[in-house]
Amino acid sequence: MALYYFDTSALVKRYINEPGSTWIRQICNARNQNDEALHVLLAGSIAMVEFAAAFAILQRRQIILKGVANHAFQRFISDWDNEYRASDFTLNTIKSATTFGQRHPLKAYDAVHLALALETRQLLIENELDLIFVSGDARLLQAAQAEGLTVENPFTYSQLDNPPIQENSQ
Repeated sequence: MALYYFDTSALVKRYINEPGSTWIRQICNARNQNDEALHVLLAGSIAMVEFAAAFAILQRRQIILKGVANHAFQRFISDWDNEYRASDFTLNTIKSATTFGQRHPLKAYDAVHLALALETRQLLIENELDLIFVSGDARLLQAAQAEGLTVENPFTYSQLDNPPIQENSQ
């Protein structure tokens, strides 16, 4: 079992096809013989706002249809309620995020994600568990790694999205 913290860029990949989507879906869908999730999926509660905004932008830019956006958002909300464990932020989280925003070239919400992941990791360390921080944002991953987090970039696994065509040898 692994514990994954997904930022919004990683969450979006579960609901629309982008490079790295297959890998994200494999993590989310992995089950044991009792049909229990193999991994714990964590995300900051701020991701709900970012997710809604991301899909609205994709729709306005006509990258995805309104029906696709609505369906993806409804699936996300259902999964949020049933599969993700939310990390809520406090004033201390915001204070930490301001530090990370000054220390690293991060956008505001990315600094909040980093602060939440580090707070979560601190709780896990007490139980001898580790956290894997997942993002498609290179700057955020660099900052997370500099702060001591184990990181994964879904783009690293984009070859899973388009497996090579195998020729028949006869």
